This record gives sequence, structure tokens and C-alpha cells, in this order.
Amino acid sequence: MTEFLFRTDSYLKAAPARVQAVAPEGGIILDRTNFYASSGGQPGDTGVLEAADGRRIAIATTIHPEGDKTQIVHVPAESAAALTPGAEVATVIDWDRRYRLMRMHTALHLLSVVFQFPVTGGSVGEDKGRLDFDMPEVPDNLRELEGRLNALVFGNHAVTDEWITDAEMAANAGLIKTMKVKPPTGQGRVRLIRIGDVDLQPCGGTHVRNTGEIGPLKLGKIEKKGAINRRVALLFA
Repeated sequence: MTEFLFRTDSYLKAAPARVQAVAPEGGIILDRTNFYASSGGQPGDTGVLEAADGRRIAIATTIHPEGDKTQIVHVPAESAAALTPGAEVATVIDWDRRYRLMRMHTALHLLSVVFQFPVTGGSVGEDKGRLDFDMPEVPDNLRELEGRLNALVFGNHAVTDEWITDAEMAANAGLIKTMKVKPPTGQGRVRLIRIGDVDLQPCGGTHVRNTGEIGPLKLGKIEKKGAINRRVALLFA
């Protein structure tokens, strides 16, 4: 298993690690990493691995191996130099990009509070995010909803995480807002993200420590994606 350092400190910009394996196609698996792997609508981190000999291996994306959520593969850019198992590296994420993703991901949690409909999908972007809702009609009070959203942001609510067992998760299915994406189980425990007394839901992504870090938000385009499915875009104002 890869040690997921971002789960205990999403602000960790760099960390020492050791190469465990290199896939035939060049993907690098480390014993520990602060790189988030693409999952749950949040894209994988980019950055560099700094080798002890001074080489810098650019990482184009970060993913989980197919069917295995316990490991993370760092996918190098095409021209990146190869590493060998046992090599020591420093994992350096593109912090500016990560921090924007953290702000947007936390903002989408707040969007799911303001729009009280079941969530059917979502995507986290650096400048724009979106949630798909099982929402028959577009609300006629969008300006009011945008105001509520920003009030939550500037309420400066603490964002924390906690863990429950798989059994506790199964007994509290009401915590799950997403209809199609279920929280990862089978490893004995599930991570929850709590935003003050505003929201609590399972999530493995990276988040800011306080909603005030998000900054002002504005609602974007609302698109019809099915008979009762609506896609709501969210942008930094």
C-alpha cells in the first residue's frame, strides 16, 4: 500500500519518499506520497519527483492502478528520465494548482448544501467546478441561493476530517449525497469531511482548513442533462 500523506495534511507541498516499483509503461509507485490520485471527480496532482542525483522527473498526472485504490501511480511526462526501485526522491506537487482544486472541492460541498437535491455527478476544476443534481426544475431564486452559498463561505467554518467503520457507513447511508458514486469501502473504514455544523459527508479528496479560504463564488450556467437532471456550474467570482 502507498501511504497517502495528503489525507493527514493536504497542505504538504513536498515530502521524502522511496520508489517501490516502476510499471512497464513507466508509471512510478512510491512507498508514500503527497500527490492526490484522480478520484471522485477531483483530478490527479501534477508536479515533479526530485531524485537524489539532481534529476527532476515531471509528473503529468497521478492515478490509481485499475481496481486498486490502495496504491498511487505517478505518471511521468513522455520525456522524463527513468527511476529504479529503491531510489530516494522528494515528491513536490504543483501547489498553486492543488490549492485551487482544494478551494473548489470544498466549495462544491457547500453547493450541495445550498442545492438540496440528490447529487448524480460532479467534477472539480482549477477555475470551475460542477455538480449534477436530480433536480426536475431550475430554482427561481438563484440569486438568493448564490447569496446563501457565499454566506457559508464567509462564515469561516472549520473543515475537518474523521473516520468511521465500513459497518457504520452502511448504517448511516443518509450521509451519502451522491447517487452514482459510492464512498470507497472494503478497507475497514471510510473518511468523512465535516464543515462546521453545516455539512458531513464521505469524501477522500483534499480540502482547505476553513471555508473562508475559498473566496467569493458565483453560480455559472445551469444545463439540462436529462429529464430531471441539471448540471450546475460553480466559479470563483
